[in-house]
Amino acid sequence: MAATTQAPASYGEKVKVWLTVKNLANRFDTHPSTIYRWAQQGRFPKPVKLGENLTRWALSDVEAWEQSQREAC
Repeated sequence: MAATTQAPASYGEKVKVWLTVKNLANRFDTHPSTIYRWAQQGRFPKPVKLGENLTRWALSDVEAWEQSQREAC
């Protein structure tokens, strides 16, 4: 995932990894608009607005969602 970003962390503190809509579209082999639609419909984690033109998803939220999808099957 080339477009992830990490903030510096002190010892013992977890680093938050952020994913772009393109990262997610590649991860799930779908179009970016599908990711936004799923989030809007409540079928996918909501994105976080980190700035005016900066929308990201927390990797931890996406992984938790993936786990819940596996358990639902």
